[in-house]
Amino acid sequence: MIKVLHLSDIHLGSTTHGKINPKTGLNTRFEDFLAALTRCIDRAVQAPADLVLFGGDAFPDATPPPYVQQAFARQFRRLADVQIPAVLLVGNHDQHTQGQGGASLAIYRSLAVPGFTVGDRLETHLIVTAAGKIQVITLPWLNRSALLTRQETEGMSIAAVDRLLLDRLAVILESEIRQLNPNLPTILLAHAMVDKAAYGAERFLAAGKGFTVPLSLLHRTELDYVALGHVHRHQVLAKNPLVVYPGSIERVDFGEEKEEKGYCWLEISKKQAKFETKFEFCALPTRSFLTIRLDVTKEADPQAVILKAIAQGEINNAIVRLIYRLQAAQLSQINEAELHEALETAHTHTIAPDVVSQASRARLPNLQITEVLDPIAALTAYLDTRADLANLKAEMLGATRALLGISSDSIEQTETNENSKIVESKPTTKLTEPIALEYGSADEKALPNPAAVTSQGMTQTVEIIELEPGGDRQAHLKLVVPSADVSDPEKSKPTSKQAPKQLQPQKAKKKRKRSAKPPNHQAQQLTMFN
Repeated sequence: MIKVLHLSDIHLGSTTHGKINPKTGLNTRFEDFLAALTRCIDRAVQAPADLVLFGGDAFPDATPPPYVQQAFARQFRRLADVQIPAVLLVGNHDQHTQGQGGASLAIYRSLAVPGFTVGDRLETHLIVTAAGKIQVITLPWLNRSALLTRQETEGMSIAAVDRLLLDRLAVILESEIRQLNPNLPTILLAHAMVDKAAYGAERFLAAGKGFTVPLSLLHRTELDYVALGHVHRHQVLAKNPLVVYPGSIERVDFGEEKEEKGYCWLEISKKQAKFETKFEFCALPTRSFLTIRLDVTKEADPQAVILKAIAQGEINNAIVRLIYRLQAAQLSQINEAELHEALETAHTHTIAPDVVSQASRARLPNLQITEVLDPIAALTAYLDTRADLANLKAEMLGATRALLGISSDSIEQTETNENSKIVESKPTTKLTEPIALEYGSADEKALPNPAAVTSQGMTQTVEIIELEPGGDRQAHLKLVVPSADVSDPEKSKPTSKQAPKQLQPQKAKKKRKRSAKPPNHQAQQLTMFN
């Protein structure tokens, strides 16, 4: 019987959600990951194991700090000291950005550490253990980088390159399997994203750099166990043979909050002509993550509700995040200093208030995108949606008409559409002669607002004749409106006969008057039709 310890995704050197330990000067999360790795090696040495399989991702990246590399080496050196062989597979975090080799693990091959095998290519290794020989096929993290640099993939889509890569992988893997010794147990050690797995953050960390491998490609009867790495959640994808992700040995982020962490212990023995594999998942005591999520938008005392939830949570030595949803008006009721004090027993904590944004404005019912409303109709439609302003509706409409220079006698109210409740106003005022409007002049109050004119269906007959700066911080904008019955849109359209001479821009003579005073550069240009 051959006893195997299968672990993966150590990520030694991760410091997220940690703090500095004043006694050691090290990040506490680094110490957490190191403690988990130490427990795995302890089991391998004490049991003892005949073989240790590491499924990849030793560090967060391929160039870890020296002290992190030393900590990793010290633990695996313990295996070499008691002559337990180990296979170290290269994962995506162990590779250079270009995917060429395993920078963080290849040193063990260079140093020729006794019993250590580095799996940075697809090949079969014959491992001699204290309990007998075993075959291990290593399948490191594969990406499309190498193929993309070749001329044969020029112009191919990423999906086509992935299919080509899988086709070649299938051929090479089939070749390795056909060369296996059927009288020896065989394990496939692969760092891959298998299509039947439940993914977590590792899918996004490897986005654009890898591809998904079909389970059917790895689940072969010629194998006795498929040891996987890369996915942080422990899961068994298939049986006969077992296809297993042990998961990471520590929680990396809150996406793994409810996941149990540990390693796998295998016992492979021969029964008659076949090999039988017994499997056990061994949980590790790791630091817990806790999310306290609350909605206090309807609470009269949100602070008390939040403090009560903190008191009920198991926050001691845990990594905690507090997320509470509240309204903007409740912000003054929150004492964040008191919340931090209540969370002091947590290892580390974060507080993330989620302020509810104000509700979006209601759309006017049945208002078409091409429909145009004059100011009175638009205001009426808006007020119809505001029950709280019902008592002020008449007064607001009257004030608006006064501002626009429209008398109440000149407005005929039509029937309201039953669905939209939008009141249309029809102007009946007749202009008997062209008028010139000066916006911003001294007698501004005596003249109708130009916006009111344009709102009465006369936009096609309004033309800016001249904009001339001058005087004390004033700008005079002259508008000429031809005589027409604006209640009839057809009559309001200018023709060559009806339009005054000054309305034809190709014939109009615009003269720039020089003011007696130098232009006031502080005067602001007025903008019409806001």
